[in-house]
Amino acid sequence: MRIYFTEQNKKEYVKCVEEIIESNQWTEGKYTEKFEGLFEKDVQMYSVAVTNCGAALYLLFKYANVRSKEVIIPGNTFYATVAAARLAGAKVVYADCNREDLCLSYEDLVSKVTSNTAAVVVVHMAGHIAFEIEKIAEYCKNRNIYLIEDCAHAYGAEWKGKKAGAWGLGGAYSFYATKTITTGEGGMVVSKNKHFIEWCRAERNYGKKNINGTIIYTQLDAFNFRISEFTAAIGCIQIRNAGVILEKKRRLAKKLDKIFENRVKFPKEMLSGYYKYVVFDERVKVETGRVYSRYDQCYVVYADGCVLPNCEWIGENHKCIPIYCGWKHEEKSVEELAKILINKEN
Repeated sequence: MRIYFTEQNKKEYVKCVEEIIESNQWTEGKYTEKFEGLFEKDVQMYSVAVTNCGAALYLLFKYANVRSKEVIIPGNTFYATVAAARLAGAKVVYADCNREDLCLSYEDLVSKVTSNTAAVVVVHMAGHIAFEIEKIAEYCKNRNIYLIEDCAHAYGAEWKGKKAGAWGLGGAYSFYATKTITTGEGGMVVSKNKHFIEWCRAERNYGKKNINGTIIYTQLDAFNFRISEFTAAIGCIQIRNAGVILEKKRRLAKKLDKIFENRVKFPKEMLSGYYKYVVFDERVKVETGRVYSRYDQCYVVYADGCVLPNCEWIGENHKCIPIYCGWKHEEKSVEELAKILINKEN
């Protein structure tokens, strides 16, 4: 992959660095506030910047009070989703996924809920929103179960005009180096719940609040999840780059759709951010690995021993076609791309 960052971006960032150094405020300054504001405008939800997506998930779990309770997590996700829940004291219960979207299965979720279920996690995979998110959200609402969204892959995704993180308590976004927009390391908590967001704002800074010029520690079990002003400045630039990045990805995806029939197909009103382009096609000869292979899936990593047949099938049968900005073949025609990507011997 190549990180999209232009020569003009580099010059702008140098100016930001100089300004930050001169300001003597290297954290909790104007760039953090600006980054959060730009993200809020983008996703139409309150937003708090944190050190990484794992920290964002941990804050969601902690607020949901999952300690000693069950949290249902799809087996087809990264280690971090489970690690954050365990760090918050939860007992993790794994649920299967759907082959169509690689995301949490509503049917299997319902079969795993007990009286001790405190939260359900939907992981939006590969750049799109889980196809069953509305059913899952309604189910959780009716049973007073917190719905938490892992949006690490979902920047740029929309479903009926709503962005990832808008269906439950909130969502956790990632700005890790491989993501559609990146700050190297970093994350964002988003929510429509202002009280929760204000709690996160204090929680990321040891629970401190400035009340009439006096620092008060209001959350004594809080910790440090702040980002630096240098990281936030990159985020501000990357948010402005997002339109170009997403347009490039979607333009390439339209061409790939003409080559690959056996792929993840989106329902009407679904817009993907194309973190990945997922196919179920053995003929592929150029790929960027898998979203999660069989042995990268969280329930396998943690050796849980449960049987999740769709997760197993997904881990062994999908491939990812290059869809990153700067791929040397991105401007080629459909016919040229087909020759590059398809192994005719299969």
